[in-house]
Amino acid sequence: MNEFVVILIGLAIFVIVLFAKTITIVPQKSAYILERFGKYRTTLEAGFHILLPFIDKVAYKHSLKEQAVDVPSQVCITRDNIAVEVDGILYMQVVDPQKASYGINNYAFAATQLAQTTMRSVIGKLELDRTFEERETMNGAIVAAVDKASDPWGVKVTRYEVRNIVPPQSIKDAMEKHMRAEREKRALIAESEGDRQAKINRSEGDRQELIKRSEGEKQKRINEAEGKAREIEAIAIATAKGIREIATAINEEGGINAVNLRIAEQYLGEFGKLAKENNTMIIPSDLSDIAGMIATAMTVVKKQ
Repeated sequence: MNEFVVILIGLAIFVIVLFAKTITIVPQKSAYILERFGKYRTTLEAGFHILLPFIDKVAYKHSLKEQAVDVPSQVCITRDNIAVEVDGILYMQVVDPQKASYGINNYAFAATQLAQTTMRSVIGKLELDRTFEERETMNGAIVAAVDKASDPWGVKVTRYEVRNIVPPQSIKDAMEKHMRAEREKRALIAESEGDRQAKINRSEGDRQELIKRSEGEKQKRINEAEGKAREIEAIAIATAKGIREIATAINEEGGINAVNLRIAEQYLGEFGKLAKENNTMIIPSDLSDIAGMIATAMTVVKKQ
C-alpha cells in the first residue's frame, strides 16, 4: 500500500512537471523563440501556448519594448588633437525576434561597440569648439551607422543621445577664462551702449528744450509786438482824436486866442525852467517877441 502511494505521488509530480513544460504564457510586448529538436520552429507572441513536452523548447526570450542601453565613456581625439571623454545612451528595439536570436550573439553589446567606434570617427572630424555645437549631427551619424549595421540583427535603432562631453581640466580652465572675458566684454559693450543712449537722450532733451524755449521767446515777442502795435494804434487814435478836438476848438470863437495863450504859457514855463537849471542862459536876440507874446496872452486873459 505504501509503495502504491509513492507511485501515485511520483506520477502526480510527473504530470505536474509535464503540464508545466506543456503550457507556456508569453507576456505582452514579448516574443519567445520556439525550437523543436534544436531547430527553429516558430515565434511565440503574447498569449497562451501549448508545447510538446521534451520536444519543443523555448530557446530565446525577447522584449519588444524600446530599450535604453548605456554606452560607456571613452576618450576621443578631436580634429585639433584635444582628448575629450564622451559617453551616451543608445535607444533600440527588437523588431525581428528570429534575427535577434540567430543573427548575432549579443546585439546590445555589438550596438554599443559600434556606437563607440562611430563616435570616435565623428569626433575626429570636429574641432573641440564644434563638438559642443554639433551634438545633433553626432547623434544622427551614430544612429544612421548603428541602424544600418543592426538591420541583419533584427534590431531597430531609434535614437542616440550624447550625454557628456568632458574636455581636459586645462581646456576647462581656458574655456572658463574665455567665457569670463566674453561676459566682461558684453558688460562693457552694454554699459557703453547705455551711456551712448543716455547722451543721445540728454542731447535730444536739450534740443527739445531749446526749441520749446525759442518758440516761447518767439511767441513772447509776437505778443509784445502785437501789444505795442495795439498801444501805438491806440495812441495814434487818441492823438488823432485829440487833434480833431483841438481843430474843432480852434475853429470855434476864441479858439485862436486860447491856442496863442497856451503857447505863451508853455514858452514862458520852459524859459523859466532854463533859467533855474543853468547858470548860463542864452537870451533871444529879439526880446520884443517875448513881450509881444506876453501882451497877447494878457489881452486874451482880460477878454476872458
